[in-house]
Amino acid sequence: MERKVQSKTQNATDLLSRSLPLPCGVHLKNRLVKSAMSDSLGDGAGNPTQAQMRLYERWAEGGAALSLIGEVQTRPDFPEKPGNLVLVPDADWPAMQELARRGSANGAHIWPQLGHAGALAHGPISNPKGPSRLDIEGLHCEGLSLAELHEIPETYARAAALAKANGFGGVQIHAGHGFLLSQFLSPLFNHRTDAYGGSVVNRFRIIHEVVAAVRQAVGPSYPVGIKINSTDKLQGGLTGTEAMQVVRFLDETSVDLIDISGGTYFPGAASSSDGTSASGPYFLNFSKQAKRITRIPIMLTGGFTTRAQAIEALRMDAADAIGLARAMVLNPSLANNWLSDTGDDPEFPTFNAPPRGGVTAWYSMRLTALAQDEEGRFASSPDQALAEYDARDAERCKKWLARFNSSGVQPSR
Repeated sequence: MERKVQSKTQNATDLLSRSLPLPCGVHLKNRLVKSAMSDSLGDGAGNPTQAQMRLYERWAEGGAALSLIGEVQTRPDFPEKPGNLVLVPDADWPAMQELARRGSANGAHIWPQLGHAGALAHGPISNPKGPSRLDIEGLHCEGLSLAELHEIPETYARAAALAKANGFGGVQIHAGHGFLLSQFLSPLFNHRTDAYGGSVVNRFRIIHEVVAAVRQAVGPSYPVGIKINSTDKLQGGLTGTEAMQVVRFLDETSVDLIDISGGTYFPGAASSSDGTSASGPYFLNFSKQAKRITRIPIMLTGGFTTRAQAIEALRMDAADAIGLARAMVLNPSLANNWLSDTGDDPEFPTFNAPPRGGVTAWYSMRLTALAQDEEGRFASSPDQALAEYDARDAERCKKWLARFNSSGVQPSR
């Protein structure tokens, strides 16, 4: 009996520990990925800090095959937050190179997630622009002109080339979670009547152009991933059926890894359960269907809390890799744990009536504690974490404007 139990455990561990070959020829050493989060640990001027370097080093030491740096901006005037990194020619490249080196420890990969917040750019340091002009309560932005739109692929291509030249092992194009490329896919944001609006194929056009430009810039053997929504989870937004069409379109591109997630912020839009699971991993059913229509490896992100869930998603061929965010914030060595015989799962905290944004802020401030090797002393409540997070952002906004205002940033008021 003991031998059978050991064999079953070993077989399960083998599913997680197998290397993942990507179409470009690169292999990820196992199937566990630290998915992109806005860690907000940049210095406020678009560059890495020592704390950020240590954070990604810890995930690499902890066994993750790949860590994705969330919300790395391709230009400084449409950031998600003032703690974002910015890949521009005058960045602090020695610091970027050290981040790439330390995040690549232990055979790991580290990729920046190339982004542009568009209509959701941080107002105090930006003048938000999206696919279309919007003027509703809680969301005001101008629409991108056709000339501005045509500049976007080259901006992504330049950022990707800089990432490659400075030691990052690949890049991920961010086309999910309601940021610019996701906004083009969503009817809630995209009301254009030209070649970039209307049908799904038109709404996908800018993504196709970005992927092509990035691939041209980095060559055939460099990993290029993309993150997409399986659904906006909003009535009137991108639906699961449309998202499946996007997967089909991506299958005709040179993308190496499709990261499937979901969810978008749009003020006043009613929520929808389209494309989500009742419990467990959120987008499992969509991912399983997507696997049937694309040759490109699929990474599934969202809702994984146990090793058993990760193993089952791989076993049922619903995903090729598992994206973990908050679970790896709770335990930066989670990959090593899940690849061992014990496979301990993280203990997720529960909060009583946290303020809006408080839980996200709690995880963000725990990231800061991890980066300082002080998670054992971290005891903030969501209220405290939100206050600390907002105060830090306010200080970083000053630094951001001091660095980038000469680039033409016009903050919204």
